[in-house]
Amino acid sequence: MSTSSENHPRTRKVNVAGFNLINSPRLNKGTAFTNRERDLFSLHGLLPPHVGTLEEQVDRRMRAFDDQRTAFHQYAFLRDLQDLNETLFYALLVRNIEKLLPIVYTPTVGEGCMRFSEIWRKPRGVFLSYPNKDRMRQILSHPRYDKVRCIVVSDGERILGLGDQGAGGMGIPIGKMALYTALGGIPPEQCLPVLLDVGTDNEERLANPIYMGWRHARIRGLEYDDFVDAFVQCVKERWPHVLLQWEDFAGANASRLLARYRHQLCTFNDDIQGTAAIAAATLISAIHITGVPLTEQRIVLFGFGSAGLGIANLLVRLMQQKGCTPEKAQERIHAIDVDGLLVEGRANIKDEQKMYARTAESVKGWKQENGAIRIEEVIRQVRPTALIGVSGQAGAFTEEVVRTMAQHVERPIIFPLSNPTSRSEAHPHDLLTWTDGRALVGTGSPFEPMTLRGKTLQVAQTNNSYIFPGLALGIISAKARHVTEDMILAATTELILHLPTCSDSNACLLPPISEARTIARHIGEAVGRQALREGQAQVADEAELLRALDENHWEPAYEEYERE
Repeated sequence: MSTSSENHPRTRKVNVAGFNLINSPRLNKGTAFTNRERDLFSLHGLLPPHVGTLEEQVDRRMRAFDDQRTAFHQYAFLRDLQDLNETLFYALLVRNIEKLLPIVYTPTVGEGCMRFSEIWRKPRGVFLSYPNKDRMRQILSHPRYDKVRCIVVSDGERILGLGDQGAGGMGIPIGKMALYTALGGIPPEQCLPVLLDVGTDNEERLANPIYMGWRHARIRGLEYDDFVDAFVQCVKERWPHVLLQWEDFAGANASRLLARYRHQLCTFNDDIQGTAAIAAATLISAIHITGVPLTEQRIVLFGFGSAGLGIANLLVRLMQQKGCTPEKAQERIHAIDVDGLLVEGRANIKDEQKMYARTAESVKGWKQENGAIRIEEVIRQVRPTALIGVSGQAGAFTEEVVRTMAQHVERPIIFPLSNPTSRSEAHPHDLLTWTDGRALVGTGSPFEPMTLRGKTLQVAQTNNSYIFPGLALGIISAKARHVTEDMILAATTELILHLPTCSDSNACLLPPISEARTIARHIGEAVGRQALREGQAQVADEAELLRALDENHWEPAYEEYERE
């Protein structure tokens, strides 16, 4: 669908009328239906007589939004609006993205998932429950899904840092797909949220009489793998060129499923690859301020599941670009998981983590607690320049840890990236207080600017939404066969070009989120060009790529309707 505007609207053929037209969220205009359209589609009497504009509607809905009592009520309000009138929802979101992003996405979406059954009103996306495993092909075959080009799928097991939310996890694919459109410009009808409902081990959800998911313990093992595989095969058959994004799967499944399917279809995992991209770009931004080259950074990664490993691997690639060998780059990274620092010979180290394990000789004499080297000791011994948290452990960056780090580093880089706010490794106000305002802070959830000793200090939200909308736009525009690590690197590199610290060492680490839609277009171009270079694209050349980017970049504006 091409870009349109209210001054020069495009014409669209519509084959529904009356009540059915008003109840189609993709087609509904509410009071903005013209008198001519009200004649053509039998709308007189169903609407008030006033003929409004999209801008008037945005203003009216924004006032209603501001009247909501809490962030959760604002979230529910926006979800209802999305299910009533998609064009108005996206117009409101695009025009007020800095204010609304924390509601539509982190941190409020976390509560939205926990209370999903309370506010469910209308169908959005697809619930594929385990009892319907034999109906999967039939469910996905409906013509309403013919235009789908990208899917975000979750099984609800690891929603942000909140754990298993079962069917309530659908709030995450819905929120991600909203940002595909609001920031990436991808038309709403091309986006499909999917929840694989394989049960839940959350006793609170199972005991809740209004819980809407399948009331069963979570399916695991071979049954789980077969169900996921049936879904993937149905997707490949239904949409041979679709982009499939995995979202909020438990760590072990997240990396395992990505590895299994990354060469079968066009797919990526935002928790692994998107998080890596935004964390790396924000670290580079901080380096613009500190002046300590990436290859000389001493980096402690706290939390070394799939997200932490993804960050480490991308940082190693960036160091290699600067001339480091892989081995030297890996030595710059100190990885801590639930069992402490990764050390050779320690139990529970996965094969893909082993390259980051320290030798026993290198940590000889370090203090251990029950055989584990904890974060406090790692900070004392390593004297890191950067501390990145993706652990989901609230308060893990204690005053002792931070003050010890700040004793040895002029501008400590500290990124508590776990979401939502309640799972952040530290509050940025504490980080800035404990470091006398010297810390360069990036957080996973949004925090207000801080005032310390009369100086206002910005806190950058190190948010995947800077990356995945543009990444997706480039992938679908290039019709990429697969998502490669070089495409993730291209997205990271492009974002780095737009960092405010490139030209101003006093700037915030990341651009205003209001610029994310423009940046997404640049990232889309960079990713599409990389797909062409790698032979992964199914467009002929760069000119065709640019045309596809234009065609896929939708603006929320009403079209004129004609009867079909």
